[in-house]
Amino acid sequence: MADRKVLVDRSQSGKVRPWREHKLENLQYGDYLQMLHYKKSHRVKECGEVLRFVEDKNGHKKLAQTWFCHSRLCPLCNWRRSMKQSNQLTQILTEAVKQRKTGRFLFLTLTVKNTTGDLLKSELRQMGRAIAKIFQYKKVAKNLLGYVRSTEVTINHEADQPMYHHHMHVLLFMKSSYFTGTDNYISQAEWTGYWQRAMKLDYVPVVNVEAVKPNVKRQKNSLLASAQETAKYQVKSKDILTNNQEQDLQVIDDLEQALAGSRQISYGGLLKEIRKQLQLEDVENGDLINTDSDDQKVDQVVREIVAKWDYQRKNYFVW
Repeated sequence: MADRKVLVDRSQSGKVRPWREHKLENLQYGDYLQMLHYKKSHRVKECGEVLRFVEDKNGHKKLAQTWFCHSRLCPLCNWRRSMKQSNQLTQILTEAVKQRKTGRFLFLTLTVKNTTGDLLKSELRQMGRAIAKIFQYKKVAKNLLGYVRSTEVTINHEADQPMYHHHMHVLLFMKSSYFTGTDNYISQAEWTGYWQRAMKLDYVPVVNVEAVKPNVKRQKNSLLASAQETAKYQVKSKDILTNNQEQDLQVIDDLEQALAGSRQISYGGLLKEIRKQLQLEDVENGDLINTDSDDQKVDQVVREIVAKWDYQRKNYFVW
């Protein structure tokens, strides 16, 4: 093994893809699952153990074969899932702009007060029901063409027990008439009122809404930036792997229970129809090898490369 080379997998832009970083996080997550007596701990640790790539003459690699565990909190799977979600959403939004050239996008962030682990599952379900209600409100329904929504959970580790900040990102595709007059336009105060009413809150929640620039460019407030924000990780690895073992175990157990059976991203209206038209795969239960990212395409394949994880040396080595 001493003469084996460390795997270096670079994107087209030259950036090293973080296989080692995510595999180390995956193993720590698997150890925690084992301590919590989750049966899936062993299969989680086997996630991405052997990677087979195809490579072109320029040295660009594309993942061709491996085994992913598909566990909701797995850092390796979340990385691949996020890439695929972002790519699919960009395809859908690009097609939506083609089909409804006058449509406009809004990016809506809906929050509620932090909650404890034992209440998180029920509150996430309540949020799902509440956003569905908002879409039925007359002023929203008459202007709405389609939407994509995702949930995100961040953790406050400063309290005596972990507290969960669960919130929702919603990318709305609206008719152009939305911006014509008070009969159609919905102010931030109105969106806040809708959310408070739908959630049946006894306080005024923090709600943010902003118009999104229609061009798909890499800049803040652009359609691509909004797509990436919507498709990002439901829970970040740094929030569940803090090296405070007692608290990490509690957080992972809470999230495993709360997120079981839930969906990170869902579509509605025209965006859901376009997703069907494009025949896009269900990311949550589907293939995480092919993310369909332009950054992972290779020219004519000239060789295959196999990399295996070395548990002693804590890295991938090429065989």
